[in-house]
Amino acid sequence: DVNMPSMDGYEVCRRLKEEPKTKDIPIIFVTSLTDAGDEERGFELGAGDYITKPVVPAIVQARVKVHLSASRRHTQLEEMVQKRTNELQELQHKLIYCLGKAGEHRDNETGAHVIRVGKSSEMLALAAGCDAQFAEKVLYASPMHDVGKIGIADHILLKPSKLSTEEFEIMKTHTTIGAEIVGDDLTGVAELTRSIVLGHHEKWNGSGYPSGLQGEAIPLECRIVAITDVFDALCSERPYKKAWPLGKVIEYFKTESGKHFDSELCQLFLALVPQVMALRKESPDE
Repeated sequence: DVNMPSMDGYEVCRRLKEEPKTKDIPIIFVTSLTDAGDEERGFELGAGDYITKPVVPAIVQARVKVHLSASRRHTQLEEMVQKRTNELQELQHKLIYCLGKAGEHRDNETGAHVIRVGKSSEMLALAAGCDAQFAEKVLYASPMHDVGKIGIADHILLKPSKLSTEEFEIMKTHTTIGAEIVGDDLTGVAELTRSIVLGHHEKWNGSGYPSGLQGEAIPLECRIVAITDVFDALCSERPYKKAWPLGKVIEYFKTESGKHFDSELCQLFLALVPQVMALRKESPDE
């Protein structure tokens, strides 16, 4: 009813519509007020119907039935839309993941590197205080970090010795090639993917590539993947090197903290090393 003591029907409606648990319940005003302005106010507050007194119970019941039916259909449609959205997001995640593995297959037959980088990046994001939604995006986006390797010639990518200056300049283009593959005008995981692809070789002291970004100008997701990617690469065998012992890898990270890597993230990551090494056992290269 519109006219009630202490709190009128408009205020009840407003409060119900503010509460997540009650905002979708249909509301019908029953009132002796007949002014069009009163009725308009009720609809503006979210009422589904407006009945003036005196009322006929059968008509009230019929209108309640109509609004409940409409509400149920609306809920069903919302559930269908949400289900479809979830399916599309899952497909997007799978496509990004598969494309990342395709890039990694160029110089790592198993593609396990991208799996480990994804999971360890999620762990580091959570340790850094990021919310679960951001960490999940990093999980799905980071495996694409080296997708640009698809555009690097085999004689450079698979060279068993140190690259020449000219060859290294070509190798560095895998970041911009990858960004072109991912594309522009993106949102969600895809937007984060492009950021990581382009910026995971930037360094805290500004000596990285392709843009020479420095400090916090480097996006957080790129600073995270810079750490997890290098750690896993150093622990792994590559055409041009043997796997480093864990102690040597940890010493390297301590030395490069504040130079190559964000020192705060580096410290958090070193505390996660036991969990990260467990990932290597779960997803080995061979």
